[in-house]
Amino acid sequence: MGVLEDKSRARLFYKYLSKVYDRVNPFIWNEAMRDEALEMLDLDADDRVVDVGCGTGFGTEGLLRYTDDVVGLDQSPHQLEKAFDKLGKHDPVSFTMGDAERLPFRDDAFDAVWSSGSIEYWPNPVDALEEFRRVVEPGGKVLVVGPDYPKSSLFQKVADAIMLFYDEEEADRMFREAGFDDVEHRVLQASPGSPRAIVSLARVPE
Repeated sequence: MGVLEDKSRARLFYKYLSKVYDRVNPFIWNEAMRDEALEMLDLDADDRVVDVGCGTGFGTEGLLRYTDDVVGLDQSPHQLEKAFDKLGKHDPVSFTMGDAERLPFRDDAFDAVWSSGSIEYWPNPVDALEEFRRVVEPGGKVLVVGPDYPKSSLFQKVADAIMLFYDEEEADRMFREAGFDDVEHRVLQASPGSPRAIVSLARVPE
């Protein structure tokens, strides 16, 4: 387990990263990548969506172009403060503190889950994916963006020491163990040589 797959360490990490997150993020996960992932999710205007691990609201901001019914959840009060300052005062979105592995929502509460840049910090990703399946209506969609596993063995060792990196095969395993059987993946990259993101889209069994 990587050092940041510990919730207390991750909260401390984001206490400081929140100050510069919006300036650093575009080098790894930019608007074009976000927009391509949003097209994959294919939301309707009346869909209820929860953004799990919403951070400073970058994904939330994109979701609001498709639907007004969005909830942002994060375990970091510092990230949520940034998100609320950006969106909560003006847009139809609510923010709440919470844990991806124990979502504070009823069964079938949403039509879709969006989660970008969060899975790499979860100690038990399958538990979180099971929670996603629980809170999304049958037939609804779950989209998760995480860091694609490096090709270099040296970078693999570094990555494994920090947090969760995974490839399509590992994504299939996690989603399958969480009860999903309809999953597709797409690898996105901001620019040649930059870190790659793996986008996984799953449909909740009916």
